[in-house]
Amino acid sequence: MDERAFWVGFSHVSGIGPAKIRSLLGYFGTLEQAWKAPAGQLRLAGLDERAMTNLLETRQNLPLEREMVKLERQGVSVLTWDDEEYPFRLQQIPDPPPVLYVKGSPSVEDEIAVAVVGTRRASTYGLEAARKLADGLARNGVTVVSGLALGIDGAAHTAALDAGGRTLAVLGSGLDNIYPASHRGLAVRIVKSGHGALLSEYPLGTRPEARNFPPRNRIISGLSLGVLVVEAGERSGALITARYAAEQGRDVFAVPGSMFHTTSKGTNRLIQDGAKLVLDLRDVLEELNLNVVSEQVVARHQLPKDPTEAKLLGLLSEEPTHVDDLCRDSGLPTATVTSTLAMMELKGLVRQVGFMQYVKA
Repeated sequence: MDERAFWVGFSHVSGIGPAKIRSLLGYFGTLEQAWKAPAGQLRLAGLDERAMTNLLETRQNLPLEREMVKLERQGVSVLTWDDEEYPFRLQQIPDPPPVLYVKGSPSVEDEIAVAVVGTRRASTYGLEAARKLADGLARNGVTVVSGLALGIDGAAHTAALDAGGRTLAVLGSGLDNIYPASHRGLAVRIVKSGHGALLSEYPLGTRPEARNFPPRNRIISGLSLGVLVVEAGERSGALITARYAAEQGRDVFAVPGSMFHTTSKGTNRLIQDGAKLVLDLRDVLEELNLNVVSEQVVARHQLPKDPTEAKLLGLLSEEPTHVDDLCRDSGLPTATVTSTLAMMELKGLVRQVGFMQYVKA
């Protein structure tokens, strides 16, 4: 059985999180060996009685092969710490989820991401601010991360998709238990759009229990360069996300609101405590130095004015093309082609995907 199945198995065990997984890997070398180990060895590996009891019960009652088939049938992929595709930024936080369940189309582009979060009981002002900011982020090539909740989250996901951009939704339940139910259509749209994905550290079958949501907020902030809180009351879950962001070394942004509205008390307090005040999208882009990303997005949607760039771009596609082929097909000298390609790569028009091989960005 593939080692990945044992990672999935451990994600079902209550009381075994990132720290214990590291201990087990350090002692046994692989999670397969840990899964099959007798109780005595598990104790030596550092498992307490509660965690060990939960593990023994889970491995007795959970047929791993059947679980992997279920994941495949539901179109859910599994990423672990061992996978190159595991989000780089998320792996840098203190307690990254050992297993990340994914449904949809994640992309390397999602490394440039900003979380847009806020209250479920959003005002008209908050919803409009979320839509405007998420729309701007998406149009500037920045992935919008949020939690699929009612209010600000849903507005942010929808605006990003409407703008033709990318969005990631992090759930506090299994990917087969979309919450809230009224956002099932939005979840389907994210998956089918090809411009985003649903993510969760919780295995299939996990219900959206209240205790699951604070931990999932560390994933929202962990995936992002910064967290933008649009509207939040004094006890909003968005403030938990902001706290995780600060602990993870991410930037925290907040949209100011009326001193008379309860849904602005949290954001106003964040600003008072040092969060970057946001009056315009530029406040976010400049603080995170994302203006270059914006310029590259504009460049991709415009034909190059330089005739040499235009000629080479016309010869490129999504399939890798060697520099020698570009020289032959364009009739241009090798030095001209290589220097022009280097400039086009800086502009975000092309990407080098192998030795002297390029694709259209």
